Amino acid sequence: MDWPKLNFAPTSLLVCWSSPKMKLYFTKMHGLGNDFVVIDGINQAVMLDPAWIRRLADRHFGIGCDQVLLVEASDQAEADFRYRIFNADGGEVEQCGNGARCFARFVCDHGLTEKDDLRVITAAGLLRLHLQPDGRVAVDMGQPRLEPTDIPFFATARALRYPIAADGLELEVGVVSMGNPHAVLLVDNVDQAPVTHLGPLLERHGRFPKRTNVGFMQIVTPDQIRLRVFERGTGETLACGTGACAAVVAGRLWGRLWPNVRVELPGGELTVHWAGEGESVIMTGSATTVFEGWIES
Repeated sequence: MDWPKLNFAPTSLLVCWSSPKMKLYFTKMHGLGNDFVVIDGINQAVMLDPAWIRRLADRHFGIGCDQVLLVEASDQAEADFRYRIFNADGGEVEQCGNGARCFARFVCDHGLTEKDDLRVITAAGLLRLHLQPDGRVAVDMGQPRLEPTDIPFFATARALRYPIAADGLELEVGVVSMGNPHAVLLVDNVDQAPVTHLGPLLERHGRFPKRTNVGFMQIVTPDQIRLRVFERGTGETLACGTGACAAVVAGRLWGRLWPNVRVELPGGELTVHWAGEGESVIMTGSATTVFEGWIES
């Protein structure tokens, strides 16, 4: 058997598999520990299929990540780039807030733009990104979608909370779309929340026809929450930007949170601002490059 060879350079990780093929250059990044393989699809030919994405995301046999992010040229005049997101299971999804911050940092650091204010098109619509002088990135996530048909979620009418049954338990969830679906549960202590048990059950619950992300939120004060998120197609991650936004929206609708909220996630801290219905959600946080390299496809 031919074993993979690892070749190290001072500034990059070079990964060589047997049966040499085309080199795919990538950058490994993270937003508060929510980690990504970011691929420039403008300056190199990229062919991604679910099996190849799963290989890239595999933490033992690939590079390892929660999501693969693809940078493409925009075919729309109002956008600077196209931003595509693939979960670790190989499925393409609509939105990723932590990934959006890394996307902005990537196109700036790789000379693909000189702008501080960017517009990128996603499967969920247009995103506006702003690179701040302190290195953080603010993302205009747009207005949350609250109608069940927009999430999508099976319900007869919009409500602040929806009863939902899972594993014999009668739960109540807030349901929000930030371009991707989220269920938000209020818990007393996130450290003791049954994330690994209820997360998979709710992710694939029959009332979410496209599955859902599941947030477990502890309210500390009106301007501070703690949050753990079980992400659709990935599992629990160290941070979820859209999950942070959805949790703040749900908490605001319940009358429990103020417009500016500090969100503490296992991987670090985000700030989320939402003035209320009819307004965009603004999320601000860091984006970090870990290493760069190539892998043979």
